Amino acid sequence: MSSLIKPEGYKALLDMRQTEQGIKLIKDFFQQNLATELRLRRVTAPLFVLKGLGINDDLNGVERPVTFPIKDLGDAEAEVVHSLAKWKRLTLAEYKIEPGYGIYTDMNAIRADEELDNLHSLYVDQWDWEAVITRHDRTIAFLEDIVRRIYSAIRRTEYLTCETYPQIRPFLPDDIHFIHSQDLLDMYPDKTPKEREDAICQKYGAVFIEGIGGKLSDGKKHDGRAPDYDDWSTIADNGKAGLNGDILIWYPVLGRSFELSSMGIRVDKESLLRQLKIEGQEQRKKLFFHQQLLNGKLPLSIGGGIGQSRLCMVMLHKAHIGEIQASIWPEEMRKECREAGMTLI
Repeated sequence: MSSLIKPEGYKALLDMRQTEQGIKLIKDFFQQNLATELRLRRVTAPLFVLKGLGINDDLNGVERPVTFPIKDLGDAEAEVVHSLAKWKRLTLAEYKIEPGYGIYTDMNAIRADEELDNLHSLYVDQWDWEAVITRHDRTIAFLEDIVRRIYSAIRRTEYLTCETYPQIRPFLPDDIHFIHSQDLLDMYPDKTPKEREDAICQKYGAVFIEGIGGKLSDGKKHDGRAPDYDDWSTIADNGKAGLNGDILIWYPVLGRSFELSSMGIRVDKESLLRQLKIEGQEQRKKLFFHQQLLNGKLPLSIGGGIGQSRLCMVMLHKAHIGEIQASIWPEEMRKECREAGMTLI
């Protein structure tokens, strides 16, 4: 498998029993810290939603959702969620959450078009969170403050993990570095977006890359974003477009950058219309979610997803996400992982 990274001399620091205990420790501790930092309450979330309502997350707009007919609804089709980016905002309105407070949930998804490697699985598990904000909060400064709070919860989780398992040594830096995707392109004009991420993460250890979804000066996007959740086209208070971004770290086990979270301030009416036009998706204005937003029935919000298995993988210094979660892998990959010391669940 050409996409598989096999760290030379890799040996798991925890056996399978310790790994399962560590996963529970990390998940219990981190979600409580996240809820405290961002003032979130836990809610129950769907595994699937009805097709055609515009509620499912379209990710980059090309991934195919897993669908199935529902017998008791006249074979109406349901879609397994890709994430809950838009569902959460509807839930904020339904629960009448006040500004400064929000919700989080366990999100489980199937992404059948995922290219499988050390970090990517058919099965995706995240803490999806969303909080109500005011018009005044729609700034880069506010976004960066939330990022710092999340990063603080990540570092506290690392400390607990290393205290529990002394054979694991901490490696995350004290602070997270902020950079706009355009500035990153200017720094490394001859590199691909992935190479730029590797370079900046190796330099700083932990980075939040801002403004993901819109075209940069080279006419290309740093990465794709659907037009109807993150606000990536607003001219923000730093003079550059975008009120969203990704939290990435340098992961020494694999010798590469490693994304832990995608998040951002969500679209308001104006940015939704602008982004739908940019992406040629104006027909989506007729869908249920989009009508709710355009008619002023949804609160302004900020939100994101934090990979559960990915966080556990980093905290426990694993080389493959299949050492953390049960999924389906090509037999050739299982064989190569086994020979490289990576025991897939």
